[in-house]
Amino acid sequence: MQRLMTTGAPSTRNRTAGFRTIRFTGKTLLLAAGILTGSTLAQAQNGKIGPAAPVTYDNKYEAYGGINYMNFQAGQDLPKRMNFAGAEASLTYWTPVSRLGVTGDYRFEGGTTPVFPSPGSSNPARQLVYMNLGMAGVTYRGPKGHYAAIDYHALIGAADGIFNGPASYNVGLYTNRTKPIGAFGGSLDYNYSKNIAVRLSPDLIIEHFGTEYREFFAISGGLIYRFGKL
Repeated sequence: MQRLMTTGAPSTRNRTAGFRTIRFTGKTLLLAAGILTGSTLAQAQNGKIGPAAPVTYDNKYEAYGGINYMNFQAGQDLPKRMNFAGAEASLTYWTPVSRLGVTGDYRFEGGTTPVFPSPGSSNPARQLVYMNLGMAGVTYRGPKGHYAAIDYHALIGAADGIFNGPASYNVGLYTNRTKPIGAFGGSLDYNYSKNIAVRLSPDLIIEHFGTEYREFFAISGGLIYRFGKL
């Protein structure tokens, strides 16, 4: 009972942080929609910037590769969050159903986290942790035009976290484990040509490595390549 009482306060803080993350992600997507609308109108007037060939979005597949950032908490009782950096790759199959796609996504994250001091040991104040994420879900194509498009996605899967190195210290980290994870967000795709676009994609990350679900923020940027014909 005492354990439950002591962990209650961090839970309230985490929910508050999660709501802030949701609001931040929502504002990011609204800003992206504004950028899409404004840039399309401006470029349509001068007719000089953008892909030479018409962008028809009639491709069957879409491959994405880029770099990403994600914040995280590598132990349920650690007082500070950490920053992950890594890479992301995904493939989307656009179904015959209008605007609906099926997406598979892989991400690798790595970074160092502050930990509790361990009496009687020489462990560093920060330790390296990393994670492999595999997810799948649906993508919906929102507003689209010759110059840019906005997509929305909902992905769920599992994350395999490596938190303890060869020398395992009691410093507040999770043990090595695989747990459910989800990514919910969207992307702004700015077309370079009919088949190539630059993508910026923010996400709300929901994970369950501890005893409760927690929310974090992630964002990635890179290139997409469209190919195949519906």
